[in-house]
Amino acid sequence: MSHDVLSLTPQEAWDMVQKNPKAILIDVRSSMEFLFVGHPKGAIHIPWIEAPDWKINPHFAAEVRKVLLGGVVHDEEIGKGLDSVPVLLICRSGRRSLEAGRLLIKEEFTDVYNILEGFEGTLDPEHHRSSVNGWRFHNLPWEQC
Repeated sequence: MSHDVLSLTPQEAWDMVQKNPKAILIDVRSSMEFLFVGHPKGAIHIPWIEAPDWKINPHFAAEVRKVLLGGVVHDEEIGKGLDSVPVLLICRSGRRSLEAGRLLIKEEFTDVYNILEGFEGTLDPEHHRSSVNGWRFHNLPWEQC
């Protein structure tokens, strides 16, 4: 049975993370974006594409799997596989996270969500972000280094 990446608005994603302690929120942006632009509160950073070569991270699915198996998932659930663990992905605008989610589906993850609008949202007519939509625009919890 084939699954698809599901979509959530930023508010729906935050609600899911609050209500489901097993849900994992992963920020797939570059380290520079994660640190200096900011990121959702509690997000785990696993870059999809990273400087300096800007190539897709060949270990992305393995790194996500490690997070899911690294104590966040209880031992009795490991035997059931990772089906019961929602993986929520966010990037700047929702494109990279969708690509990353499609890879996870191919790697047999079954509960994968793309956060629509991303962290910064789409560009406005003046080419600014966070002014039309996105995690920050909706005033959801975030932090910055």
